[in-house]
Amino acid sequence: TDVNECTGENPCTQNCVNTYGSFLCRCEPGYELEADGVNCSDMDECSFSEFLCQHECMNEPGSYYCVCPSGYILLDDSRSCQDINECENRNFSCTPQQTCFNIQGEYKCLDPVRCEDPYIQINENRCMCPAENPGCRDQPFTILYRVMEMVSGRSVPSDIFQMQATTRYPGAYYIFQIKSGNEGREFYMR
Repeated sequence: TDVNECTGENPCTQNCVNTYGSFLCRCEPGYELEADGVNCSDMDECSFSEFLCQHECMNEPGSYYCVCPSGYILLDDSRSCQDINECENRNFSCTPQQTCFNIQGEYKCLDPVRCEDPYIQINENRCMCPAENPGCRDQPFTILYRVMEMVSGRSVPSDIFQMQATTRYPGAYYIFQIKSGNEGREFYMR
Protein backbone atom coordinates (compact mmCIF):
# COMPACT_ATOMS: atom_id res chain seq x y z
CA THR A 1 0.00 0.00 0.00
CA ASP A 2 1.33 3.41 -0.98
CA VAL A 3 2.27 5.67 1.90
CA ASN A 4 1.02 9.25 1.46
CA GLU A 5 4.05 11.29 2.51
CA CYS A 6 2.00 14.50 2.17
CA THR A 7 -0.29 13.70 5.13
CA GLY A 8 0.87 14.80 8.54
CA GLU A 9 4.04 16.88 8.52
CA ASN A 10 4.53 18.38 5.02
CA PRO A 11 8.01 17.48 3.70
CA CYS A 12 7.81 20.42 1.25
CA THR A 13 8.04 24.11 2.02
CA GLN A 14 4.87 24.79 -0.01
CA ASN A 15 2.74 22.14 -1.78
CA CYS A 16 3.17 18.39 -1.63
CA VAL A 17 1.86 15.99 -4.30
CA ASN A 18 1.74 12.30 -3.41
CA THR A 19 2.99 9.81 -6.05
CA TYR A 20 3.21 6.00 -5.95
CA GLY A 21 6.11 5.21 -3.70
CA SER A 22 7.22 8.83 -3.34
CA PHE A 23 6.12 12.49 -3.47
CA LEU A 24 6.78 15.70 -5.41
CA CYS A 25 7.02 19.28 -4.19
CA ARG A 26 5.26 22.05 -6.08
CA CYS A 27 5.49 25.81 -5.60
CA GLU A 28 2.82 28.51 -5.53
CA PRO A 29 2.60 30.84 -8.56
CA GLY A 30 5.43 33.36 -8.42
CA TYR A 31 7.84 30.86 -6.81
CA GLU A 32 10.16 28.28 -8.33
CA LEU A 33 11.39 24.94 -7.01
CA GLU A 34 15.01 24.95 -5.93
CA ALA A 35 17.54 22.28 -6.96
CA ASP A 36 16.93 20.32 -3.73
CA GLY A 37 13.37 19.57 -4.96
CA VAL A 38 11.87 20.64 -1.62
CA ASN A 39 12.32 24.38 -1.08
CA CYS A 40 10.70 27.19 -3.06
CA SER A 41 12.28 30.56 -3.76
CA ASP A 42 10.74 33.77 -5.05
CA MET A 43 10.77 34.19 -8.83
CA ASP A 44 11.84 37.69 -9.92
CA GLU A 45 9.24 38.36 -12.61
CA CYS A 46 10.77 41.79 -13.29
CA SER A 47 13.97 40.17 -14.57
CA PHE A 48 12.10 38.21 -17.28
CA SER A 49 10.90 41.16 -19.35
CA GLU A 50 11.32 44.92 -19.45
CA PHE A 51 7.80 45.19 -20.90
CA LEU A 52 5.82 44.02 -17.86
CA CYS A 53 5.41 47.63 -16.72
CA GLN A 54 5.34 50.87 -18.65
CA HIS A 55 7.60 52.59 -16.12
CA GLU A 56 9.11 50.50 -13.31
CA CYS A 57 8.61 46.92 -12.15
CA MET A 58 8.92 46.08 -8.43
CA ASN A 59 9.40 42.46 -7.39
CA GLU A 60 7.74 41.16 -4.22
CA PRO A 61 7.47 37.64 -2.77
CA GLY A 62 5.40 35.55 -5.16
CA SER A 63 4.44 38.45 -7.39
CA TYR A 64 5.34 41.90 -8.75
CA TYR A 65 3.71 45.30 -9.12
CA CYS A 66 4.18 48.33 -11.33
CA VAL A 67 4.87 51.88 -10.20
CA CYS A 68 4.60 55.17 -12.06
CA PRO A 69 6.75 58.28 -11.73
CA SER A 70 5.57 61.30 -9.78
CA GLY A 71 2.74 63.12 -11.58
CA TYR A 72 1.29 59.92 -13.10
CA ILE A 73 -1.29 57.38 -11.96
CA LEU A 74 -1.39 53.64 -12.58
CA LEU A 75 -4.27 52.62 -14.86
CA ASP A 76 -6.69 49.73 -14.29
CA ASP A 77 -4.49 47.37 -16.34
CA SER A 78 -1.99 47.66 -13.43
CA ARG A 79 0.90 48.30 -15.84
CA SER A 80 0.27 51.53 -17.78
CA CYS A 81 0.81 55.07 -16.50
CA GLN A 82 -1.27 58.14 -17.31
CA ASP A 83 -0.42 61.77 -16.70
CA ILE A 84 -2.34 63.51 -13.91
CA ASN A 85 -3.83 66.76 -15.20
CA GLU A 86 -3.26 68.97 -12.17
CA CYS A 87 -4.96 71.92 -13.90
CA GLU A 88 -8.15 69.95 -14.52
CA ASN A 89 -8.13 68.51 -10.99
CA ARG A 90 -7.52 72.00 -9.51
CA ASN A 91 -4.43 70.60 -7.77
CA PHE A 92 -1.97 73.42 -8.49
CA SER A 93 -0.45 76.44 -6.81
CA CYS A 94 -0.64 79.19 -9.44
CA THR A 95 -1.63 82.72 -8.50
CA PRO A 96 -5.03 83.98 -9.68
CA GLN A 97 -3.24 86.06 -12.36
CA GLN A 98 -1.36 83.06 -13.74
CA THR A 99 -2.66 80.33 -16.02
CA CYS A 100 -2.14 76.67 -15.12
CA PHE A 101 -0.71 74.68 -18.04
CA ASN A 102 -0.51 70.90 -17.78
CA ILE A 103 2.64 69.16 -19.02
CA GLN A 104 3.62 65.50 -18.79
CA GLY A 105 4.19 64.58 -15.12
CA GLU A 106 3.69 68.11 -13.79
CA TYR A 107 2.33 71.55 -14.58
CA LYS A 108 3.59 75.08 -15.14
CA CYS A 109 2.22 78.41 -14.01
CA LEU A 110 2.27 80.79 -16.97
CA ASP A 111 2.47 84.50 -16.30
CA PRO A 112 0.00 86.73 -18.13
CA VAL A 113 1.09 88.18 -21.48
CA ARG A 114 2.78 91.58 -21.16
CA CYS A 115 3.09 93.68 -24.28
CA GLU A 116 6.38 95.53 -24.78
CA ASP A 117 6.42 99.14 -25.95
CA PRO A 118 5.25 100.27 -28.55
CA TYR A 119 2.65 97.47 -28.40
CA ILE A 120 -0.60 97.78 -26.49
CA GLN A 121 -2.60 94.87 -25.11
CA ILE A 122 -5.84 94.12 -26.94
CA ASN A 123 -6.88 91.04 -24.95
CA GLU A 124 -5.25 88.38 -22.77
CA ASN A 125 -3.07 86.97 -25.57
CA ARG A 126 -2.86 89.63 -28.28
CA CYS A 127 -0.65 92.72 -28.60
CA MET A 128 -1.16 95.37 -31.28
CA CYS A 129 1.15 98.09 -32.59
CA PRO A 130 -1.04 101.09 -33.55
CA ALA A 131 -0.42 102.31 -37.10
CA GLU A 132 -0.39 105.95 -35.97
CA ASN A 133 2.60 105.28 -33.69
CA PRO A 134 5.87 106.03 -35.61
CA GLY A 135 7.65 103.28 -33.62
CA CYS A 136 5.35 100.73 -35.24
CA ARG A 137 6.44 101.46 -38.78
CA ASP A 138 8.68 98.43 -39.26
CA GLN A 139 7.04 96.25 -36.63
CA PRO A 140 4.44 93.48 -37.01
CA PHE A 141 0.90 94.84 -36.67
CA THR A 142 -0.15 92.25 -34.09
CA ILE A 143 1.54 89.59 -31.98
CA LEU A 144 -0.60 86.68 -30.87
CA TYR A 145 0.54 84.39 -28.04
CA ARG A 146 -0.65 80.78 -28.04
CA VAL A 147 0.26 77.94 -25.70
CA MET A 148 -0.27 74.45 -27.09
CA GLU A 149 0.15 71.04 -25.55
CA MET A 150 2.38 68.74 -27.57
CA VAL A 151 0.85 65.28 -27.20
CA SER A 152 3.42 62.50 -27.00
CA GLY A 153 3.08 59.42 -29.14
CA ARG A 154 2.15 61.21 -32.35
CA SER A 155 3.90 60.23 -35.55
CA VAL A 156 6.48 62.65 -36.90
CA PRO A 157 6.89 64.68 -38.98
CA SER A 158 3.48 66.13 -38.24
CA ASP A 159 1.65 69.43 -38.67
CA ILE A 160 1.16 71.02 -35.26
CA PHE A 161 -0.77 74.14 -36.18
CA GLN A 162 -1.58 76.34 -39.16
CA MET A 163 -1.33 80.11 -39.51
CA GLN A 164 -2.76 81.90 -42.49
CA ALA A 165 -2.04 85.33 -43.92
CA THR A 166 -5.00 87.56 -44.68
CA THR A 167 -5.75 89.70 -47.72
CA ARG A 168 -7.52 92.25 -45.54
CA TYR A 169 -4.59 94.67 -45.62
CA PRO A 170 -3.49 95.36 -49.21
CA GLY A 171 0.24 95.86 -49.64
CA ALA A 172 1.05 94.11 -46.35
CA TYR A 173 3.67 91.39 -46.25
CA TYR A 174 3.90 88.56 -43.77
CA ILE A 175 6.87 86.93 -42.11
CA PHE A 176 6.41 83.74 -40.10
CA GLN A 177 9.39 82.68 -38.00
CA ILE A 178 10.25 80.63 -34.95
CA LYS A 179 11.53 83.24 -32.49
CA SER A 180 13.02 80.93 -29.84
CA GLY A 181 13.02 77.38 -28.52
CA ASN A 182 14.22 75.65 -31.66
CA GLU A 183 17.90 75.31 -30.78
CA GLY A 184 17.72 71.54 -31.39
CA ARG A 185 16.12 72.15 -34.82
CA GLU A 186 13.14 69.95 -34.00
CA PHE A 187 10.63 72.26 -35.71
CA TYR A 188 10.37 73.75 -39.18
CA MET A 189 7.93 75.93 -41.07
CA ARG A 190 6.51 75.50 -44.54
